[in-house]
Amino acid sequence: MGRTGTAWGGVVGPVTFISAWAIGGTVEDGYSPIDQAISRLAAIDASARVLMTVGLATLGVGMLLFATALRVGIGGLAWVGAAVTGIVTLGIVATPLGRTATVDQLHAAFAVTGYVSLVAMPMLAAGRLRRKGLARLSLAVGGLAAVCLVGAVSGLFAPGLLQRAGLTLVHVWVVGMAASLLRDSPPVPRDPIDGQWPSQ
Repeated sequence: MGRTGTAWGGVVGPVTFISAWAIGGTVEDGYSPIDQAISRLAAIDASARVLMTVGLATLGVGMLLFATALRVGIGGLAWVGAAVTGIVTLGIVATPLGRTATVDQLHAAFAVTGYVSLVAMPMLAAGRLRRKGLARLSLAVGGLAAVCLVGAVSGLFAPGLLQRAGLTLVHVWVVGMAASLLRDSPPVPRDPIDGQWPSQ
């Protein structure tokens, strides 16, 4: 799979994840997207568990694919942030809330690690995006997301809302970056013999 194929992970993953928590939050009885974390939708006893689990798993795989596109497309260390985010997201899938206290602690550790790696991604990419004029935007996205996610972890005010704001800021950046990589991908070369597109 070339860079074009892996960059699609940065589109499909975040879009599926956002769709899952947006829909899941409306079907889960007694759930408050303002006060409760997204992970509650994938808890053992949640009616939206399957939907949210699929969203998380798709995000995890998508971010791992996107990491390879970032590594080839812009270089630097931003791909590490994407790869770590993908791995810990799959760890979140494997440790749903409500199983045991130990599993809940592992889940929390994965979530916090994912917040850090997600925020680091646009910040690490900033230096490589100066030519595109996106360095300041990437730093701003990372900074604002960090403020939101720290607020969500603190739980002092609307943790669910702040979590969604922080994650969505970076996920929109990921989709935009993936779209840029897809746009900039070189075309598939034509067969030098008959001028036809090579078989895939």
